[in-house]
Amino acid sequence: MIDTLVLGIVLGLSAGLAPGPLLAFVISQTLKYNIREGLKVALAPLITDLPIILITLFLLAKLSNFKMVLGVISFLGGAFILYLSYETIQTKPLQVAYQDAKPQSLKKGAMVNALNPHPYLFWFSVGSPTMLKAQTASSLGAAAFVTSFYLCLVGSKIFLAVVVGKSRTFLEGRIYVYTMRVLGVLLFVFALLLFRDGLRLIGMPI
Repeated sequence: MIDTLVLGIVLGLSAGLAPGPLLAFVISQTLKYNIREGLKVALAPLITDLPIILITLFLLAKLSNFKMVLGVISFLGGAFILYLSYETIQTKPLQVAYQDAKPQSLKKGAMVNALNPHPYLFWFSVGSPTMLKAQTASSLGAAAFVTSFYLCLVGSKIFLAVVVGKSRTFLEGRIYVYTMRVLGVLLFVFALLLFRDGLRLIGMPI
């Protein structure tokens, strides 16, 4: 359970802090209105991701006896995390600028997240397989993973909304860049672990 807890923390932080459409909208609403509007956008994944999680869990549960298929999915997850690792390590300081935006932050944040392909790719190739695997090892494993993931995902975006509302220097400074690089290295390690799991599932002794 400790492994899945740590994995959820690292994945959640990297997803929450990485530049993307939802983070841009968090910043936009915070600058245009106030921190409260930015916080509403940060909560959007809690609304949009539940159907994705349920659907992918259902599909993967049906495939639980097909180890070759699960091995391929594990390879896809490893490739996706490897891509995220590269993007995270390459993160540059963000130039925080004023953007025009309108109210209805939670609704529009949910739309932004629902149209972003990353949640779908993540939950099909990484999130749901990790939950199913954790569930077989411990009854609390899956809950630990999804709880730590969303606490860090939403929590980090809330943190950034507060920071942007009070000061822009964090996103434009070295601390943010170095934090992302450390997370990128950790993601690289987890990608290797997914590749290892994929090899085991297709029958190669590792």
